Amino acid sequence: MEKSEKLKILAFAGSLRKESYNKALIKAAKELAPEDAEVEIFDLDGIPLYNQDEEAQMPDHVKLFKQKIKSADAVLIATPEYNRSIPGVLKNAIDWASRPYGDNSFDDKPVAAFGATGGSLVGTSAAQIHLRQIFSFLNAHPLERPLLFIAGASEKIENGDVVDEETRDLIRSMMQALTEWTRRLESGKQKK
Repeated sequence: MEKSEKLKILAFAGSLRKESYNKALIKAAKELAPEDAEVEIFDLDGIPLYNQDEEAQMPDHVKLFKQKIKSADAVLIATPEYNRSIPGVLKNAIDWASRPYGDNSFDDKPVAAFGATGGSLVGTSAAQIHLRQIFSFLNAHPLERPLLFIAGASEKIENGDVVDEETRDLIRSMMQALTEWTRRLESGKQKK
């Protein structure tokens, strides 16, 4: 990839809720991405429950999801935290994208994760830790810094928009870091 080419980042939220804080984060990430990157948002709604019996005749929405991940230069995930882990809808989508054996869409892909919660604790840190474990198994390359755990989202997000300037600045920094990380990994691949 040439430095002048725009990076393609596929972004999705691990939530199906229409007014999801994490969907608002993805929307903000698209708005705040550096000029040399473009963000495409994918909605996980419509991906059925994973069933190995259906791998040979994969559902169309799953095929599209896998193709979008493969054609992206990087992946961005915003996740809520459910019961100190990632939501089932997100785990389900990742399972589909990594199958069948030998066709892992996340293989060697730069990834970044962040998340928001309406609570006042440490955002979505436990969910993001679990995502990192999954990324490790899938041979994906997670962005290590900055880590972004957004607590008190109900005060920072209004009508589906991130309105808190400090949060917007943090998202902007993360998007810049993801872009630089992706280019660095791509440069390393070209040298081999």
